[in-house]
Amino acid sequence: MYLKRKIDTALLDWHKASSRKPLLLRGARQVGKSSAVRELSKHFDYFLEVNFEEQKQVHRLFDGDLSPKELCNNLSIMYNVPIVPGKTLLFFDEIQSCIPAISSLRFFYEKYSELHLIAAGSLLEFAFDELPSFGVGRVRSMFVYPFSFNEFLSACKENLLLKTKQKATVNIPLQDVIHQKLLLYLKRFLLLGGMPEVVANYIEGNNFQACQLVLDDLIISLKADFAKYKKRVPSSRILEVFESIVKQTGNKFTYSKVTTEANH
Repeated sequence: MYLKRKIDTALLDWHKASSRKPLLLRGARQVGKSSAVRELSKHFDYFLEVNFEEQKQVHRLFDGDLSPKELCNNLSIMYNVPIVPGKTLLFFDEIQSCIPAISSLRFFYEKYSELHLIAAGSLLEFAFDELPSFGVGRVRSMFVYPFSFNEFLSACKENLLLKTKQKATVNIPLQDVIHQKLLLYLKRFLLLGGMPEVVANYIEGNNFQACQLVLDDLIISLKADFAKYKKRVPSSRILEVFESIVKQTGNKFTYSKVTTEANH
């Protein structure tokens, strides 16, 4: 179940632009980067998705010549999908797992700009550390975030409530009954958060307990990712900060409390 997002409009604008750069979607895991690209792919005749984390064998194609047309020819043969400028959307997912693939983006802009190419990844700041140079000015970055409250209202099909909220001002306040309805949705949003899988689960079943199970799974996967930061910071220290955030919610965050709280 795909829920419309603000990012969809931005992606369509990029798709229709007469001049475009390869697009790099950045953001945390599970915020909807890949889903948004797959939704955009419905506007193309062909769609080729390369997941560098799942498909390790494809890394070898990027070990040598990074000529875009040669890469596309090899990818087309490997996946049996035509790569035709204007008709094909090429998607490099989890690109942080293949450093040479990140380097290749600049060459797509310089030598094959007519092709629609989107890359997506998380933990990209660490990948950039391994690059001598990252095509400044040749790649467009776009950040993807969890659902905003406005997006949540739209997903709940409360478009009239959303429009009323957006029109409200200090001089033209909301009617009390409308305000109460809006507060009800705000409480739900604060309970659920904005992760797409959780929001979709709520829309489908209106079951907060089931949504909590999804949140628990997301937290476990996020904690598992902490080990990927260990080159800079011990993963145990990141975990201490992560768990301290909940305990200090509503107060000014104090770093001196992190270790103390972790020991209790």
